[in-house]
Amino acid sequence: MTKTYLITGTNRGIGLEYCRQLKEQGHEVIAVCRSPSEELEALEVQIEKDVDLTSEQAVNSLVARLNGKKIDVLINNAGIVERNTLEELDFDSISRQFEINAIAPLQFTKALLSNLDNGSKVVLMTSRMGSIEDNTSGGSYGYRMSKVALSMAGKSLSHDLKPKGIAVAILHPGLVKTRMTNFTDSGITTETSVKGLLTRIEELDLNNTGTFWHSNGEILPW
Repeated sequence: MTKTYLITGTNRGIGLEYCRQLKEQGHEVIAVCRSPSEELEALEVQIEKDVDLTSEQAVNSLVARLNGKKIDVLINNAGIVERNTLEELDFDSISRQFEINAIAPLQFTKALLSNLDNGSKVVLMTSRMGSIEDNTSGGSYGYRMSKVALSMAGKSLSHDLKPKGIAVAILHPGLVKTRMTNFTDSGITTETSVKGLLTRIEELDLNNTGTFWHSNGEILPW
């Protein structure tokens, strides 16, 4: 069955790969970004550009353009990482990561609630670095803290949206070879990551809503 997926942060990396695989599967893809890449444009999906997710005006403009269109799966993928050590804390950087990684996805999901219906799914792309129990190395204050906040938002959304028939997944993509990770040699490809992520989304329902999953299916500790 063809579904409509709306994905943020789509001009490169995991977001771009989501668009590629979903288009290949025959689904309708709405790719949201600030500025599209040549790779995204080549996919010939619906591109909604100039959308700054921290701008209420930009988000409201997008909602108006969608004109009530039903979204089967909303994937909040956009995010940033900025390294913050204890010795070199940058509180502006930490606040910026909170705004983009945690607050913006919650605001965006709220803005699109009228486009979601019974059976729709909401995905929050978080990180294992936001696991308190799994933190064995410290550092990365802004990124870790913002991802904890995003996961908590996802858990609350899973409870608040369940009566509406909307399930929520909190997903970690794995360590992936992207610009965000400096294309680490120890990472998996975006293709492998997204293949696993789409399996998790397919498995998502109201019985497992609010689960914190690794793309490989492992349930991660909070």
